[in-house]
Amino acid sequence: MNRRLLTVALATLCVSSSPAQTRSSTPETSTTPIVLHAARLLDIEAGRIVQPGEVLIEAERIREAGASVTHPAGAQVLDLGDTTLMPGMIDAHVHLFLHPGAEDLQTVEESVPQRTILATLAARDDLMAGFTAERDMGTEGAGSADTAVRNAINQGLIPGPRLRISGNAIDIVGGHEDANNFNPEQHVLSNATYANNTADIVSAIREQFKQGSDFVKMYETGRDLLRDGQFSTPYQYSEQELAAAVQEAGRVGKKVAVHATGEPGTLYAVQAGVASVDHAFQLSDQTMRLMREKQIPAVPTFTIIEYFADHAATPAAAQRERAMLDFHAQQFKKQLASGIPFAMGSDVGPFPHGTQAREFVLMVQYGMTPLAALQADLLNGAKLLGWEGQIGTLKPGYYADVIAVAGNPLQDISATEHVSFVMKNGVVYRR
Repeated sequence: MNRRLLTVALATLCVSSSPAQTRSSTPETSTTPIVLHAARLLDIEAGRIVQPGEVLIEAERIREAGASVTHPAGAQVLDLGDTTLMPGMIDAHVHLFLHPGAEDLQTVEESVPQRTILATLAARDDLMAGFTAERDMGTEGAGSADTAVRNAINQGLIPGPRLRISGNAIDIVGGHEDANNFNPEQHVLSNATYANNTADIVSAIREQFKQGSDFVKMYETGRDLLRDGQFSTPYQYSEQELAAAVQEAGRVGKKVAVHATGEPGTLYAVQAGVASVDHAFQLSDQTMRLMREKQIPAVPTFTIIEYFADHAATPAAAQRERAMLDFHAQQFKKQLASGIPFAMGSDVGPFPHGTQAREFVLMVQYGMTPLAALQADLLNGAKLLGWEGQIGTLKPGYYADVIAVAGNPLQDISATEHVSFVMKNGVVYRR
């Protein structure tokens, strides 16, 4: 199936089954001004709730936001009742091409067209849950298929968040996502793109950018081990190799993000100047100092570990995952005290898409205030995804990515799990 036919097939298959939730399969921005009215509005920069709250949208942009706005003649007024208006949420670590189940088997058994169709359904579910922007951290063997998904979303063919995509992650032979547990004689391919030295890394990056990737995802650590309270994980790339990746991406104005759970890989990544340290189970004092100085955010991804613990195959496996989650939570408290920046990323995919607001609940449970968690998501997330000044805040001139949640998220962060209204780019997708 060629890419054009696949895109048409995806557009047909991925219209929401609930007509009340989507405007149409190919939504168009309204030419009529829209006024959103609700009991409250989150001013994320000021860190306060405005009561009541209104937002004026013209085409795909916000024109006014506050306690009251201009109501132009002929404007459509949507009264969203006892809810809080807030910017669309941002997930900085998703896997659209994964779903619950054995990751290694689904990437081998399912065809790329099948996985691409599933990815479009995942994108729709995330959007309906209020996530209007995401960073897809690897297609796990589906190559540049996420380019087709991103482009179909941008063209209005299918519903989904704004996307920054990486294509396949980059990994060493025998690394974190290699097919290490299969029969070697079967030569099962890695979920990632092999790059064993600097020349390989540069070549892989150039090929991915040719295919349309927005940034680079690299595996820097794995496999993780926690024994007697001591965490260890082998690094995969040296500081010099990571620096070469950062330089090559920077040559065309792009960035490198890393899967990096612990030392010394996390230090090498920060010294090289990566965009973010994703997972960040263990960070040394030196690493945290550099992250603070360079303003490199950690992306904790608690939800995936909790899910693995709750759905482990054996009690022993569940105990290992719980121990890892407890260790991560304790380290997170140290990271908060150090003053490093954070962004919100859930690692959704191995757990069901559309449920990742659970990450906010865990970030607060483990030490953040609700406001700090939301600012990490909306302000730092917008910057990390390269949309600073365009999304993440309800301000004039920003894209009209607006959601409504039940209750007050600054008092109860679980309000983010109860989204009743979704607008992206001035188009209503859920009401």
